Amino acid sequence: MPTVTTSDGTEIFFKDWGSGQPVVFSHGWPLTADAWDGSANFVASHGFRAVAHDRRGGGRSSQPWEGNDLDHYADDLAAAIEHLDLHDIVLVGHSTGGGEVTRYVGRHGTSRVAKMVLLGAIPPLMLKTPANPEGLPIEPFNEIREAVLADRSQYYRDLAFPFYGANRPGSTVSQGAHDAFWLMSMTVGIKSAYDCVKAFSETDLTEDLKKIDVPTLILHGDDDQIVPIQAAALKSSKIVANSTLKVYPGAPHGLTGAHEQEFNKDLLAFITS
Repeated sequence: MPTVTTSDGTEIFFKDWGSGQPVVFSHGWPLTADAWDGSANFVASHGFRAVAHDRRGGGRSSQPWEGNDLDHYADDLAAAIEHLDLHDIVLVGHSTGGGEVTRYVGRHGTSRVAKMVLLGAIPPLMLKTPANPEGLPIEPFNEIREAVLADRSQYYRDLAFPFYGANRPGSTVSQGAHDAFWLMSMTVGIKSAYDCVKAFSETDLTEDLKKIDVPTLILHGDDDQIVPIQAAALKSSKIVANSTLKVYPGAPHGLTGAHEQEFNKDLLAFITS
């Protein structure tokens, strides 16, 4: 399998499809690079090079005990980018992956980056604080941690419903999409999954967002039950200087079917503009 070994000895698996300007995808919690297959296949079929990696702790990457935080995630991404010697990159991050690519810019700059796309992304901060009253209280995140430790398999089966909006009237999300969500999630080690909850909920990415100096497309569903738009895209779009905000009416956190097709069209239009 194609992998890169990071400075702390972690092996990071990556997919590398097509040729042309690289579009580098970072996935959400608790998934793997496979979550991006539809979009990666789409851009590779339109003359771009699609690269997607499994975050440390899951999929085909190593499961180290330590380093399950956004600093390490960003440095792992940098290791893959440098290993493949990628330049003029379009960075695309969903959910936790949006935090990962944002922290990448905060730590490594934009010398290799041409554009960025943040989809249902966690920046600037998910947790409610005096300075971030739009965020969520700590209790829901503690409940996630407890569920991961108690019975993560059942938790992931349950989580797929709000993740894809399948608990909303008229949902057409397939059983296959639910099964794929569970399958990817179960490849993530329990320690990695547990630690990542703190990473995606408590990491303040405000200063990292301020360092983004390339054109940035910020997209978010206004029925996102996982990363509410009020503390995420609506705030990030005001912080990132050269950004464009698009809200998907009625869209959930994870995009499938028509929602995914609309995103793919928006992504292609942005990277070819």
